[in-house]
Amino acid sequence: MKKNEHFVLGADFGSDSVRVVVLDAFDGSVAGANVSFYPRWKKGLYCNPKENRFRQHPLDYIESFTEAVQNAVAEAAEKTNIGNIADLICAVCMDTTGSTPAFTDKNGMPLALTKEFAEDPDAMFVLWKDHTAVAEADEINRLSKTWGAEDYTMYSGGTYSSEWFWSKLLHIARKNPKVKKAAVCAVEHCDWMTALLCGTTAPDKIKRSRCAAGHKCMWHKQWGGYPSVAFLTKLDSKLAEIQPLLGTETFTTEQKQGTLTTEWAEKLGLKAGIPVCVGAYDAHIGAVGGGVADGVMVKSMGTSTCDIITAPVPASGEKEKCIDGICGQVDGSVIAGKIGYEAGQSSYGDYYNWFRGLLLWPFKNAAGAVVLGREPNEAEIDAYEKHILADLEKACENIPVTETLPVALDWINGRRTPHANQSLSARMSGITLGTDAPAFMRMLLEATAFGSRAIIECFEQNGIEIKKIIAIGGVARKSRAGMQILADVTKREIAVTESDLSPSIGAAVFAAVAAGLYTSVEEAQKRLAPGIDRVYKPDAKKSAVYEKLYKRYRTLGASEEAEAVRHAD
Repeated sequence: MKKNEHFVLGADFGSDSVRVVVLDAFDGSVAGANVSFYPRWKKGLYCNPKENRFRQHPLDYIESFTEAVQNAVAEAAEKTNIGNIADLICAVCMDTTGSTPAFTDKNGMPLALTKEFAEDPDAMFVLWKDHTAVAEADEINRLSKTWGAEDYTMYSGGTYSSEWFWSKLLHIARKNPKVKKAAVCAVEHCDWMTALLCGTTAPDKIKRSRCAAGHKCMWHKQWGGYPSVAFLTKLDSKLAEIQPLLGTETFTTEQKQGTLTTEWAEKLGLKAGIPVCVGAYDAHIGAVGGGVADGVMVKSMGTSTCDIITAPVPASGEKEKCIDGICGQVDGSVIAGKIGYEAGQSSYGDYYNWFRGLLLWPFKNAAGAVVLGREPNEAEIDAYEKHILADLEKACENIPVTETLPVALDWINGRRTPHANQSLSARMSGITLGTDAPAFMRMLLEATAFGSRAIIECFEQNGIEIKKIIAIGGVARKSRAGMQILADVTKREIAVTESDLSPSIGAAVFAAVAAGLYTSVEEAQKRLAPGIDRVYKPDAKKSAVYEKLYKRYRTLGASEEAEAVRHAD
């Protein structure tokens, strides 16, 4: 293989946008890249944050993906001076957020693409951070523990979350009788988008992702696939109807969903017939792009976090090493032949964005008009918004680390791990009249770092050794103060990759394997994944103080959990 001979395309569907890269399969250099924001989502359509309802229209995915691919390929042609570079792109792979499911018709198409349900949020994709299904998740957990047969939460950390597939479908089936009646099957975003490009969306043709099915749909080979019809019938008849249509097999990401159809090739400007990989979740594919390996945890740090690590299948069998409190363990969810372990925090960057929104409100709604003599326009609001967090972080770096600092919980969007519980909320302690905006910002940075430490402890207490931590994503790249605090709180070095494209690059790694350019994911990863840009080392003196603050964090957390139990009763 030579440079400029073979290219692969990786796409990363995030919460707000899709990012596409065209990668040289020889050395991993990025020939072209583009980001396209979801137009309906940007307008806030179909969502209600006060109800924790976050829905996305499938047309947002289709339109933004098409635009991003066309622009990335055009940029690649210009940068490489290869006019026919589209003909050299030999495979496509993509990742999405998850669990992000939707009800479908008999052809496997989301109901929102029909005229009847075009404006119905319940017929759209339910974004990962939608927490409308807390009660349904609780019901699934109770049933799984008490129904007298398999505990289907065994490989999901012992707790099924409201962020996941069955909880969300159950909630919509009960809330919206029209959608329930029209629904024939259901699909994850990562499965639907790949199948769409291949013309294989029909339930009996689609290849379901091992990553999605294992981590979020309670699929496991031990019980022959998904939870049984008998189990699902106890929840809702619609779930029982769907189960047989999902099949029993799942597929790892280096395998092919199919090949790119002529229709989609013409739309995207690519060659027809090139392989399209089975889809997976952004954190898992991003971990490959970030350098995941046995003993190497990759923290994908954005609006939330996902912490991914791999390990060999235990010689004594997987059942003997079930990790309690995490978001699941799945053979092949990251790299085929390895168990992928997942944990994470339901809010990370979202916590900081929430604070920024509080501070931005006066300018957007009152003070801006007073200062400017008119309502601020979108460009002025954006310019002001971009400075808030950066300026606060810079100011909070000068605050001494003392035992009297205020402490907060990071559960403002519920707790993902350890032990999923979306009914929990944030608490703050020690705030005084001396707590100014920079001090408040530092408290939030420390809260998210404390949550990360709790996850690390959960893994290591269950025998999963973490030798190295690599951070990827927007927060890792932008928040130097946050990364230093993370190192100080966890007492570990935090390495940050030199590229902010890890999920897209990870997708390109799998595409290169599917195209036959490399014999294994590990081989492709070594050649194509980016290196390390910088390493944050813990400050021993600050770590000693954080040890005491972390104890206050745990005490505050216990108080919030006790209060949540009282409310439930």
